[in-house]
Amino acid sequence: MMSKILIVDDDKEIRNLIAVYLENEGMETEKAEDAMEALKMLEKSAFDLIILDIMMPKMDGIQACMKIREERSMPIIMLSAKSEDMDKIQGLAAGADDYLSKPFNPLELIARVKSQLRRYKKYNSEPVVDKSILEIGDLTVNTNTRQIWVQKREVRLTPKEFDILELLARNKGIVLSVAKIYEAVWKEDFFKSDNTVMVHITKIRDKIEEEPKRPIYIKTIWGVGYKI
Repeated sequence: MMSKILIVDDDKEIRNLIAVYLENEGMETEKAEDAMEALKMLEKSAFDLIILDIMMPKMDGIQACMKIREERSMPIIMLSAKSEDMDKIQGLAAGADDYLSKPFNPLELIARVKSQLRRYKKYNSEPVVDKSILEIGDLTVNTNTRQIWVQKREVRLTPKEFDILELLARNKGIVLSVAKIYEAVWKEDFFKSDNTVMVHITKIRDKIEEEPKRPIYIKTIWGVGYKI
């Protein structure tokens, strides 16, 4: 089935360039020139992935990403003309799955789009298998439907947040290093200065812990990593 991609960027040339490359790979595209238009399109159509620029008028990409994540879990790749770490951190913290700085190589963007689509479609089409329910106290993780409940209250996580929580839950009681978590979830080599995992752990705690600063589920083992 053809993947449907929403391209959101206020630069018409960039929108068209990305669309050409995606369509050459057999994907269907729709384009929005700002976040407000994109949100309206999401109400009418389903998309498999969103490419979202950060710097836009009316509503920036960070705000749009947070709004999208209130109801939807498809992968989001953020684009920005800035390359500072803080922009990347803000994008990931808002719920993005990947981040690419402008100017970017279109072939690299296509590779990242394909990677995100493979992961997303795999997790959303897995057949029911035994031991798909992981329970840790009042925390329940359904690895088939990718749903989370805390005290019978459903909690919405982004795809990356779920991947991290599932990894920790499947290794209950075992301390996993930041590098191991990153490489298992992102399928890339870990760089020591990268704090992507920490940002995602903080977001997960904000959603599943009653007191995020005094977590009962995800524990920090200082100098080593994290464990459930």
